[in-house]
Amino acid sequence: MAYLKGNNSWWKALDWWTVGIYLFLIVLGWLSVCGASYDYGEPDFLDFSTRAGKQLMWIGCSLCLGFILLMLDSRMYDAYAYLVYGILMLLLLGTIFNPHEIKGSRSWIVLGPVSIQPAEFAKFATALALGKFMGEYTFSMHRMRDMLVCLGLILLPMTLIILQRETGSALVYLSLFLVLYREGMTGAVLFSGICAIVFFIVGIRFGGDMLPDDLTSWGEFSVSLLIVLLSALLVRLYCRQGGMRPALYIASIGGGLAVLGVLFSCYVIPFDVTVLLVSIYVAIVAYLTFLFLRERLANYFYAAVFVIGSAVFFFSTDYVFNRVLEPHQKIRIEVLLGMKDDPAGAGYNVNQSKIAIGSGGLLGKGFLNGTQTKLKYVPEQDTDFIFCTVGEEQGFFGSALVLFLFMALILRLIRLAERQTTRFGRVYGYCVLSIFFFHLFINIGMVLGLTPVIGIPLPFFSYGGSSLWGFTILLFVFLRIDAGREG
Repeated sequence: MAYLKGNNSWWKALDWWTVGIYLFLIVLGWLSVCGASYDYGEPDFLDFSTRAGKQLMWIGCSLCLGFILLMLDSRMYDAYAYLVYGILMLLLLGTIFNPHEIKGSRSWIVLGPVSIQPAEFAKFATALALGKFMGEYTFSMHRMRDMLVCLGLILLPMTLIILQRETGSALVYLSLFLVLYREGMTGAVLFSGICAIVFFIVGIRFGGDMLPDDLTSWGEFSVSLLIVLLSALLVRLYCRQGGMRPALYIASIGGGLAVLGVLFSCYVIPFDVTVLLVSIYVAIVAYLTFLFLRERLANYFYAAVFVIGSAVFFFSTDYVFNRVLEPHQKIRIEVLLGMKDDPAGAGYNVNQSKIAIGSGGLLGKGFLNGTQTKLKYVPEQDTDFIFCTVGEEQGFFGSALVLFLFMALILRLIRLAERQTTRFGRVYGYCVLSIFFFHLFINIGMVLGLTPVIGIPLPFFSYGGSSLWGFTILLFVFLRIDAGREG
């Protein structure tokens, strides 16, 4: 396919399958908003003073916006990526000082009757900037400077959004690390991230369960043993030549001393096992540093950094959980992990959502016949928890259809991203894919009680203009880049 230069031929190369899925999703999303916002009486879905009417208006604006984005030359997105990123970062910075506060968040800019959330639009700006930088000819993921710039492009909007007290939207940017991994970032970074999540969950969940010595918690011992074993695994995997023996030493001696120390404290003389565990960490780091200096193999050094970072992270989790997190965030995590039962408080949304979805059964109660949604039992049922409306009214089959459409969209985005002929297009495509996947996974997970409630919308379904426009821009910019590719 020749390079498409004008606006007259973009439609020939446009991926109409993705456009069709998009249209199908926004129609189903509007019907779900109708069901979630409907009260007893005559339906007034076309009245622009109602939630359904406003959503229909925003859908119309989104379609016009998508058409305009397709009409623009695809090269503009590459040329003005940094400018767009800079403008959105200034908007995010200005929003921090916004006097208008909505539900405890300062993430909205209020312009008369219209409220706009810049964080939703910063996603596509960050994706453009990341694609622009990584698409440069001299870029290399293995160069420290380039890696730090990528991290800066991602962490800057995250920090600004956190300062707006909008933690859920900020966490979405973590999905962009999947893009870095696709472009050559070592898997050890993702491995470390997964380990951090496991350490946090295990440490917090079992931090209050004490061993028989009443001095050491199961969480502390379990995480310490995991750190030792995982460091041995890293040495075995990344130091293939000569790494087997050091890995066995670390696993057997380090793990053995930890187990023996706990047994001695529980059944002989009680003592603070933390001192022993820290000593084991120091010994492992010293051993790995010695191997690094002797073998001149950097992977030994990285393994030592992993041990240090893991230990520091773990011993700081208790402080972060009790001193940094807001009370509502803390209680949500405790309810999710089964540490507390708060059906009338933090667990109320999720419990009511499960009841609504379960009451839908196999075929659902039918459009506008959901009792849980009509009686407003589920808070935020037309925004963050809109999927419960789908489950109640359309049942298992309707929910499965929605998930199937999202899966089809994600698979289509993978195909489009892989066929890009420039790194800019591929990186931007995977950014779009990662953001959609994160929203889908977390939103559906929190509605089902599988992930913490962090308040992020379901793409094309949740009520709100900023969310719908943000996802539309993300998708249609990529469709235009794909339509203008060389090939």
